Amino acid sequence: MKELSLNILDIAQNSVKARAKNILIKLTETDETLTLLIEDDGCGMSREMVENVVNPFCTTRTTRNVGLGIPLLKLAAEQTGGTVSIESVSESDNPDACGTKVTAVFFKNHLDFTPLGDIVSTVTALIQGSPDIEWRFEHQLTVGSVELDTKELREILGDVPLDTYEVIKWIEDYLKEGYASVS
Repeated sequence: MKELSLNILDIAQNSVKARAKNILIKLTETDETLTLLIEDDGCGMSREMVENVVNPFCTTRTTRNVGLGIPLLKLAAEQTGGTVSIESVSESDNPDACGTKVTAVFFKNHLDFTPLGDIVSTVTALIQGSPDIEWRFEHQLTVGSVELDTKELREILGDVPLDTYEVIKWIEDYLKEGYASVS
């Protein structure tokens, strides 16, 4: 993928398919690294699936025999000298504490570092596409942070759905303003 934001979109969609109610997307930047964390409280994966999920021929899809999201993320991280780790507890192992956590570390100064891309559009699309999920987005930069929590938005908006045009537009503008203030 040409942008990490597309990897984020793909992996977060896996969390949606796993029936997550809460999804955290956290980016932490230093001068040298970008760490991506996507954590959910979905149905999780079996130990066997966690071991095989980095294989592009391992997928839960029935429409095709390949799943490239995690393998492409792993490739992108490893090309920079970074790593990917996956922790998951399946619903069958622990129904009260199931979920998945994907962590990827990228070295930003490496020639093969994939740019982050349009993270604002990615986060906005995820919220618009799955407005009933609680989304928490955090991007810790060296000069400040950009954060959004749909739980806080719901407290303010009451019964107004998050996927209405005005709310989605506000989310997009809010994130853009946040990035403008830290650049």
